[in-house]
Amino acid sequence: MITIKILGPGCTNCTRLLERVRRVVEESGMLARIVKVTNYVEIMRYPIRHTPGLVINERLVASGAIPAEREIAGWLARAAT
Repeated sequence: MITIKILGPGCTNCTRLLERVRRVVEESGMLARIVKVTNYVEIMRYPIRHTPGLVINERLVASGAIPAEREIAGWLARAAT
């Protein structure tokens, strides 16, 4: 199972990223655990400068932007192999 973390305080962009990730996971039928991380101490464990951040299996793949669904799907597909 893939673990996905959305890093951010709960801002509009963080919520949009969370919705986009959920949509991609649902459409792919992939088994994934999605965790929303709002604690700044935990967020700072990753090399992030801006939120929202997207972490897949403990690897930061995006920060400061909302990636396209196809980009998220590609990262998830690579993480699943």
